[in-house]
Amino acid sequence: MAKVNDTRNAARREFLQGAGATALAAAATPGWISAAEILRNSIPGLGPDETSAIRAEIEKRHEESVNRLQTWIRQPSIAAENRGMHEGCEMMMELLRAAGFQRVDRMPTDGQPGVFGTLDAGAPKTLGLYFMYDVKQADPAEWSSPPFEARLVDKPFGKVVMGRGAVNQKGPEATFLAALHAIRGAGKKLPVNLVFVAEGEEEIGSPHFPQVVRRPEVLEALRKCVGINMPSASQDLDGSVTTFLGAKGVIELEMISSGERWGRGPRKDVHSSNKARLDSPAWHLVEALASLVTPDGNEPAIEGYAAKAKPLSAEQKKMIEVAARRLNEETAKKGMGVQHWVHDVSWEQALELLVSKPTVNIEGLVGGYTGPGGKTILPGRAVAKLDLRLVPDMTAKESLELLKAHLAKKGFGDIEVNMTGGYDPTSTPADAKIVRAEETVYKRHEIDPVVLPRLAGSWPGYVFTSEPLKMPAAHFGLGHGSGAHAPDEYYVIESKNVAVQGIDGAAYSHVEYLYELAASA
Repeated sequence: MAKVNDTRNAARREFLQGAGATALAAAATPGWISAAEILRNSIPGLGPDETSAIRAEIEKRHEESVNRLQTWIRQPSIAAENRGMHEGCEMMMELLRAAGFQRVDRMPTDGQPGVFGTLDAGAPKTLGLYFMYDVKQADPAEWSSPPFEARLVDKPFGKVVMGRGAVNQKGPEATFLAALHAIRGAGKKLPVNLVFVAEGEEEIGSPHFPQVVRRPEVLEALRKCVGINMPSASQDLDGSVTTFLGAKGVIELEMISSGERWGRGPRKDVHSSNKARLDSPAWHLVEALASLVTPDGNEPAIEGYAAKAKPLSAEQKKMIEVAARRLNEETAKKGMGVQHWVHDVSWEQALELLVSKPTVNIEGLVGGYTGPGGKTILPGRAVAKLDLRLVPDMTAKESLELLKAHLAKKGFGDIEVNMTGGYDPTSTPADAKIVRAEETVYKRHEIDPVVLPRLAGSWPGYVFTSEPLKMPAAHFGLGHGSGAHAPDEYYVIESKNVAVQGIDGAAYSHVEYLYELAASA
């Protein structure tokens, strides 16, 4: 769920920016940072010879880096299916040990295990890292290339690795690890110490991740960090970058209506002719769902739900105003296949709603017979899967309580509500060291990132940004990928567009970021 962009989530980045077809048509050479650029834009703490040595090491290890990523993708690790999770955790730990982490521990939880690691480089500053080793489910019938074969595929904009987890998040994470291998291979010590935490349940709402982070030894290590970084592939196909100073929170849940629990209607499926004399658990669920929103389905109607939603500040509204001028509305609409925004609002208003509005959304709705043809039954049970997106200062705990209280008040207290995952929103100050460091690296590459107050999607950064740690958390990394949670997910290995970095250039951006952070005041 991590997470981070279409790169982090199918709807996260494609909503905001789409392909730069003109730039792609003009591109002809692989996207990799030139030696001249390195010399022109020196990295703090490294001389020209040292930067060239690290660059050469990245190039030398190109096949190794690609193979590492392919091997990782070929190991399914799907928490929703409890598939490959032990093996996925073991592989995560092996990857850390190979990258130079001195301490790597498996952290048991009430669900899938987490991973905790430390790399002491004897540096004055320490950076925290957040990884996820789980991925979304994948239906091979929907893919043009098998989702767990990690094939290299040629696309108009370059060579990509295609597979589940390619961009969300194994591609960016493997690229960060490639940067660590290159620094060590060039005979250099890391410029910062690293504290690492990973989970295997991000894609099911991180229900047990707090059990990892709040272990005493993990908290002690994290308190030494200047912030938390989640590697990402932040570039769109035209090379542009959008950064986010936080993320919405989320609740994932299911609502179950049954004749057995309701005490009305059938306890099991019966012939539909009985509707003349029996109540319907399915209609009961539909009525309950309808009560959660306004008649058009666009505004939450849960009493008190949005009461604590923090309004955007003048500075945040200015960010959105600037973003609306720089981002292309028609590209965003085309990418999603839509013609209108809700209530036919303007582009700027649509962006404002995206980052500031709490939502109630139906993910799926199932009841009775859904196969071919008809089947005349009155179902005894119906299920809806929902997600609720939260903004500061809302909390997942209170929002769930408000939902349950609303249902009881409206006469739907019999409907079972099961929260399957979720967490609070996150916010990070624009002047945080980790944010300033990423801005400096982007601008070194002549990228002026669009800045938005928060990501409309969600990731469990709240465990870092809230009590007791209260530390900044952000995403960073050059490179491009797409298709998170969707078929044909990919991550760019070799780019034909000089404005977009492939895996080598993306690895080098992490090198730059680490040294920039080390040199920050």
